[in-house]
Amino acid sequence: MTVDAIIVGSGPGGSTVADVLTAAGWSVVIFEKGRNHLIDLEDPSRLLGDYSNDEVKFIDRYFLGPDPFLEPRTFRVSPDEGDHSFVGEVNSIPTTVGGGGTHADGKVPRFREEDFSLLSTYGPQDGASVADWPLDYTELEPFYTDVERRIGVSGEAGANPFAAWRSGPYPMPPGPSMYGSKLSCAAAESLGFHPYPAPGATNSEPYDGRPACNNCGFCAYFGCPTHAKGDPVAMLQKALLSGNAELRPETFVSRIRTDGKRATGVDFIGPDGVEHSMDARYVVVAGGAVETPRLLLLSGLEHPLIGRHLMTHFQTIVVGGFADLRLHGERGRAVTEVHDDAIVPDDGSRAAAKEAGLPWMRGGMVEHGGPALPILEAKIYRWGRTHKENMRSSPMRDRLWAFTMQGEDLPVPTNRIDLDPTIRDVRGFPVARYTYKPHPHELAASAHHGPRLAAILAEMGAEWTSIVTSPGTPGGPGDRTSEHAPISRHVMGTARMGDDPATSVADSSGRLHQLPNVVIADSSVFVTSAGYGPTLTLAALAARSAAAMVG
Repeated sequence: MTVDAIIVGSGPGGSTVADVLTAAGWSVVIFEKGRNHLIDLEDPSRLLGDYSNDEVKFIDRYFLGPDPFLEPRTFRVSPDEGDHSFVGEVNSIPTTVGGGGTHADGKVPRFREEDFSLLSTYGPQDGASVADWPLDYTELEPFYTDVERRIGVSGEAGANPFAAWRSGPYPMPPGPSMYGSKLSCAAAESLGFHPYPAPGATNSEPYDGRPACNNCGFCAYFGCPTHAKGDPVAMLQKALLSGNAELRPETFVSRIRTDGKRATGVDFIGPDGVEHSMDARYVVVAGGAVETPRLLLLSGLEHPLIGRHLMTHFQTIVVGGFADLRLHGERGRAVTEVHDDAIVPDDGSRAAAKEAGLPWMRGGMVEHGGPALPILEAKIYRWGRTHKENMRSSPMRDRLWAFTMQGEDLPVPTNRIDLDPTIRDVRGFPVARYTYKPHPHELAASAHHGPRLAAILAEMGAEWTSIVTSPGTPGGPGDRTSEHAPISRHVMGTARMGDDPATSVADSSGRLHQLPNVVIADSSVFVTSAGYGPTLTLAALAARSAAAMVG
């Protein structure tokens, strides 16, 4: 059996490619190593009802996968720590049909023009491989627009004064704001910041046969029980309904087969535990920026940059406590407002950069939101007679508000994904190993912007504020190895794109330089991380790559 394209991974990138290719009449097989809880494969017009508002199910029992006992990852700050210093859950994105889109809270911002030309705009940084992308915003804008329409994105054009230009409005208006966001936005505006409704892949009104969001609050880390999140189910459903696509869950692709010049297909292990093979004209790898380099390395590909330049947003999390105010942070779409002021350099950040010995500094998009849900809160308080009283008064949930800055992480060659030499997964294959340490840029940007966010909370009426980061800083307070691993779930850059095969793994269309019929369709190809969530940009790049495939 030979198909036009095999797609490895059913998340936003893989689903986007599947939608484009099947619409052009290509035969497609989508391999997904996780379970299917999203769509009825016998009747793709029907979406499954497996998701629910259940913290224990999703957070503690790994309903969306991966189970860290069966599919662990390993971590180390540097090779000085040996093969690894930690084994278990390391910044894992769901292993399930729909991939990372199933658990995300749905924020889908675009990058700005300068995000594609960081080197030309600001210049180099010592110790980092800052480079320009091999394409610019103008080239990608039509694909941003296309993907926003396919997913169904809500937002307000013109609300963000720092946003890049758009060729048209959002498909839907923004949904209602969270109560806490109304207060934090007012405080931010009074201090000169510019909050705006977060662009969301969550229906604010019925769209494409799916209902409007009911604002139940179970967005981040949960599958949507009403399927109001369009990413990536909208595109995956269209691909399957075309009749040209087959989806195979619980199927692990172990190797891309080649004849030395081109890929010929893949080897895979299905639910029966037996290894099989399938031939294809194209192989599209969309496993995410950890599993994609892992597959390339398992396949014996030897480009020296495969796995390098690992980036994951450096999070600065600022929390404020309010004694006489309940914020109801568990209600709403997890994050309804954001602001971008920290991304755009100003006099303050330029001075902070100079003081830190850096040529420039950029922060990231700042999310306004509540920090916890009830089960997580219940684990915080000491068991005994006071537990119910604490849960009722809720000082560590309903009286907290938080800002999370998704800080730009610079591409450092020594930050990488490779294969762990000793730890294997349940199928017997080497697992992915993180080697990661923040660049001084991230630490300085966090140190500068954290107190500015705390000042907003103080203006809002907070009695106290606290600032933490993810990952933590080695040698810092509470130094533990597991805290050095990122938790942002934003992972980028391990198969960067570029025009020169010596300095990049893939070209501007995502095609591997050494195997031109292998296309990368996820955030592995990112050259820099920007300060925005990667989902919409990786989907737009995937749509562009698929368009190039079909001519």
